[in-house]
Amino acid sequence: MTETIEIKNLTKRYGDLVAVDHVNLSIARGEIFGLLGPNGAGKTTLLMILSTLLKPSSGEAIINGFDVIKQPSRVRQSIGMVFQDPSSDELLTGYENLKLHALMYDVPMNRIDEKIDEVLTLVDLEKRKNHKVKTYSGGMRRRMEIARGLLHQPHVLFLDEPTLGLDPQTREHIWEYIESLAKKTSMTIVLTTHYMEEAEKLCNRIAIIDHGQIIALDTTENLRHTITGDIVSLKGKNLLVEELKKLAFVKKAEQFDDHLQLTVENSGKNLQELLRTAGEIDFVEVHSPDLNDVFLYYTGKEIRESEGDMTEHIRSLTRAKQK
Repeated sequence: MTETIEIKNLTKRYGDLVAVDHVNLSIARGEIFGLLGPNGAGKTTLLMILSTLLKPSSGEAIINGFDVIKQPSRVRQSIGMVFQDPSSDELLTGYENLKLHALMYDVPMNRIDEKIDEVLTLVDLEKRKNHKVKTYSGGMRRRMEIARGLLHQPHVLFLDEPTLGLDPQTREHIWEYIESLAKKTSMTIVLTTHYMEEAEKLCNRIAIIDHGQIIALDTTENLRHTITGDIVSLKGKNLLVEELKKLAFVKKAEQFDDHLQLTVENSGKNLQELLRTAGEIDFVEVHSPDLNDVFLYYTGKEIRESEGDMTEHIRSLTRAKQK
């Protein structure tokens, strides 16, 4: 299988802060690859390096055969980027936004209109191409920006939180577009997301990043299998946490603000003893491990709904560098 992205010992430092820490990663042609991590884990910084918006401190990254440091213009011709926050011009029409992008990427003049119609049809916006973007719904605007990222036929498409803030129905439509893109074009798609169901639905493989390092990398199914046992969540007053930890069938216990989460061996057999030991219980839930549990297992944190936009991310890192 041909590798479209090759990353070797990639590192980004801001003074004492290491935002990306010796990352090694290969992503295949046609793969949908997911990046998961807590706030500030390094996902957005990694995407910005791969898209040539930031220079790494050390290491190398090769995109479609081109070095992000030595050949940034060739890399930019090879990629499309859909930012977390809207970046289209609201006062222009969808067509005008796309034509401006086509001119910037040297799409042949005699093919611009053809390419615009093609990508607008792909995202089901051909009837709105002459309407100003400010009249678009959030989902329509996101689809238009995906169309913009596809206009110059990139080999790699980077999607930073592609469905953040969209309603569930629109989110599922975007998922369908992303899946069809990978199948029809063999395009490599790299996305960051805070929605576990999005990662499970779309991604061939997932990397979990924390403190700038990849701490887990595999398919969703294989990642689930790293947790042996069932997940039991308890809510109640004065739960006897230390007593629960002493039970031989309790493999792990994590305390959160509103609940206690336990990894339990053979919950069907051992649940009654666990509940007798726990103390006063108001709520109990038992389920097989899912991707959210895997994330919690590796990071000790629950994934949050938003990470902040790229601009604020850069500003925060810059402030840290200046301290």
